[in-house]
Amino acid sequence: MVFVLDRKKKPLMPCSEKRARKLLEKGRAVVVRVYPFTIRLKDRKREDSNLQPVRVCLDPGSKVTGIAAVREDNGQRAVLSLIELKHRGGAIKSALTQRRSFRRNRRNKLWHRPARFDNRTRPQGWLAPSLRHRVDTVISWVNRFRKWLPVTALSQEIVRFDAQVIQNPEISGIEYRQGELAGYEVREYLFEKWNRTCAYCGNKDVLLEIDHIHPKSKGGTDRVSNLTLACHGCNQKKGNLDVKDFLKNKPERLNKILAQAQAPLKDAAAVNSTMWSLFNRLKNTGLPVEIGTGGRTKWNRTRLGIPKTHCLDAACVGKTESVIGWDKPVLEVKATGRGSYQRTRLDKYGFPRGYLTRKKKLFGFQTGDTVKSVVTAGKKAGIYAGRVAVRASGSFNVQTADRLIQSLNYRFFTLVQRADGYGYNYNFNF
Repeated sequence: MVFVLDRKKKPLMPCSEKRARKLLEKGRAVVVRVYPFTIRLKDRKREDSNLQPVRVCLDPGSKVTGIAAVREDNGQRAVLSLIELKHRGGAIKSALTQRRSFRRNRRNKLWHRPARFDNRTRPQGWLAPSLRHRVDTVISWVNRFRKWLPVTALSQEIVRFDAQVIQNPEISGIEYRQGELAGYEVREYLFEKWNRTCAYCGNKDVLLEIDHIHPKSKGGTDRVSNLTLACHGCNQKKGNLDVKDFLKNKPERLNKILAQAQAPLKDAAAVNSTMWSLFNRLKNTGLPVEIGTGGRTKWNRTRLGIPKTHCLDAACVGKTESVIGWDKPVLEVKATGRGSYQRTRLDKYGFPRGYLTRKKKLFGFQTGDTVKSVVTAGKKAGIYAGRVAVRASGSFNVQTADRLIQSLNYRFFTLVQRADGYGYNYNFNF
């Protein structure tokens, strides 16, 4: 679907690609942006249009948030747009950790500098920068949808991962009451942790069963660190063997399973920490916000025969009778940031070793712009489209959906869309 704005840039109902093409050919519309594709009509007012209720549904995640814009009619939903928003919380955390280590290292060497005391107070509801980024980007895209579509309501999936029950399903009584409340099944957590694949053969399109890595008959426990997913064939073949004996001829897969089994619960903690902050921010938009549980989302998706993806989970959040038009291309949006204020390269000790150019734009382009490059001759002849990284020499790099092409002259480039802090790619595997 193509987003449509009236002549005053107010949102109208979207149209098909074919109709948008005809409007552009007749000169009745102009292109506003390419990702997602949006046009503005020159001869239409919002007051003269028939608008229908549109709901934006969210499936928040630690690394990826699914977003679906649907047209609603008595519980029946028609999907208008699907987006998977990839967060950069991990990159933010790494950058802050590096900066902290550099700062401490410098202060150890410059002992004569006065100490900085921890005299800062954190406001109520404070979130770490990597977590706040997740909330801010989701709210940013909700606001974008409100500019492109006549949004009348919002939906958010509320999932609470109970770290205590995940780690120890047998916990009960006062031992449990002193911890967090229950709220999520171990089976659902294992599906997320093991990416819904068999740990032993990697098969994804089969019915999966819970298996004990160290067999229960030999002293294994029900802790989540001892549980994995296996297809029926692998589960039967393994029997009561220890995973080290079962995979003794496959050391690489064995090491991968053992490492993933001990993976920390940081993703579950991130979802728990940002869940209500996001909900409160959504309420501040003034639109009605519907809450749906993870169990209901899964029931809706299973009942309707819809595959498991982040954006399709979002389309099934809350009260849903039916979902049509879900087999659409998915726009994958990756948060990349708008650059860095830091213009100094540092050595391993945290001291300056080089300086970056002060100019953001070079030859009419800046890093992050979406461009098209047509190279007519040479070893790199071809057509490339993606995000550009600029250099003062005029030799740019282009990051396409699947590879990096280096050192292309800026004269080959045509601007498609200015940098807005995100990278875009369409996924047609539906």
